[in-house]
Amino acid sequence: MSILIFFLITYLLTCFTMQKLFEKAGVEAKKAWIPGVNFVEWCKIVGQKPTHALWLLFPIVNFFIWAGLCVDMVRSFGKHDFGSAALAVIFAPYIFWKIGNEKNSKYEGPVLEQEKEYFAQIQSAIESKDNFKLQKLRTKNPYQKGPIREWAEAIVFAVFAAAFIRMFLIEAYVIPTPSMEGSLLVGDFMFVSKAHYGIRTPMTVAMIPLLHNTIPYLNTESYLRSPSLGYHRLPAIAKIKNNDPIVFNYPEGDSVYFATSRSPRAIWTKEDLRRDSNKKSFVKGAKVRVRPIDKRDHYIKRCIGIPGDKLEIKAGSVFINDEELPTSPTIQFKYIISNIENLNYKKLDEIGITSSTRQNPNTFSDVDGVNASRKSCVMDLSAEQKAKIQEWYPKATFLKYEAKPNPQNPGAVFPHDARYFPDWTIDNFGPITIPKKGETIPLKKETISLYRRIISNYEKNTLVEKNGTFTINGQPATEYTFQQDYFWGMGDNRHASEDCRYFGFIPEDHIVGKPLFIWFSTKNGNMRNGINWNRIFSGAHKM
Repeated sequence: MSILIFFLITYLLTCFTMQKLFEKAGVEAKKAWIPGVNFVEWCKIVGQKPTHALWLLFPIVNFFIWAGLCVDMVRSFGKHDFGSAALAVIFAPYIFWKIGNEKNSKYEGPVLEQEKEYFAQIQSAIESKDNFKLQKLRTKNPYQKGPIREWAEAIVFAVFAAAFIRMFLIEAYVIPTPSMEGSLLVGDFMFVSKAHYGIRTPMTVAMIPLLHNTIPYLNTESYLRSPSLGYHRLPAIAKIKNNDPIVFNYPEGDSVYFATSRSPRAIWTKEDLRRDSNKKSFVKGAKVRVRPIDKRDHYIKRCIGIPGDKLEIKAGSVFINDEELPTSPTIQFKYIISNIENLNYKKLDEIGITSSTRQNPNTFSDVDGVNASRKSCVMDLSAEQKAKIQEWYPKATFLKYEAKPNPQNPGAVFPHDARYFPDWTIDNFGPITIPKKGETIPLKKETISLYRRIISNYEKNTLVEKNGTFTINGQPATEYTFQQDYFWGMGDNRHASEDCRYFGFIPEDHIVGKPLFIWFSTKNGNMRNGINWNRIFSGAHKM
């Protein structure tokens, strides 16, 4: 609703300030208030065809059409300087009001027609070789722009266009971790469509264009939290289905700390520290950064479950609504491989087994009690990769890793509740039902840990728990109705992925988009290691 109010106020202010401009241009002032008519008259005033106003009906394109009309309006009143053009784009009602109340500001005619006619005269002088007339026209040219301004406007437009494309349509991302190995490798650069699952309108308004959430080298936030707009999403091109890859904002990334000492991660969330107090040493002295939804870090996972699905994981296999989910051929599992030596790393790299998904022989010692000899190693493998290694090393034996409950760390996975869910692991998990908008659940102390964050953080309610009873927003509650849909995502590298098995459900308002294709790829994320030429322009449909 907030974004609609913002656009409505801007529209009304524009109508109000255009009244005097219409009067000065010989148009009835009341037409500035008539929807549709005002834009048609606006087009006529600046020299555009009336049908040009129809472009304002097309999302995304209408921002550029609006900006062009605003600039041409002030130019039609003799304001050709860069400052006036900039004000017209940033906040048109102000410059319109200023021109309308200036006694010396007069309507000089439709600027686009005049500009076209003026340049036709210049061309005519060039063709007739009338150097005197040509020099005179060029000297008095009111539309002439200096090289500095030409470059400045070109750069501003490029940044403006790139920012809008990035904000609404397509954004580039790089894969930094091996959690999707098998389908996406560390060092893959990919384009993501923000339109497929519905364009999410911006929530953060004041920000540095083309930066996500931090300013490089300064390590400070690249945006202001206020003012902000509410969550809205335009109609989707396609619905999210089971097994679709999705990009989303990290749900637990609302409150984060940057590591201040040697740490396996650069960023730790408030939830990380709450679950393991030993991690506080990594962020000692750091201040918490509270981030809005659209400025939280981006994750990419495979959508395993959609709203309303019953999900369960048994021995690493995923069951949706009691039926085993077909496993994508790219899915990797961890294997302890014995009787293997003299590995050919070049051949391993060629089939996608990178240094980030293997442990070299002679360095691996033990995984959950499974002893490994000096001719043993650990690798994350898909079915195809496993078959290849078996072909190359016929004597090799494979033992599939399966996570077991750890008595020293019960409740290690979501919902991190050792009392009621002590035996859940990343390989044996659930069953749980993924929340669906409009669905009502009973509130119980045995299951509240599954939904606590949804109620209090994602749906912004005040939840109080006391002696097994619940109060929501000051009112006693025995049940709760979900306000939005939720999803469940998991990495293709099943034993090396921080996903919903650790941080829980993905809210709909955190969904960013759908991967399209890989446009560049470096080996192991480093140009010095070379380029994965065979991966460039590889489509996401292969995932």
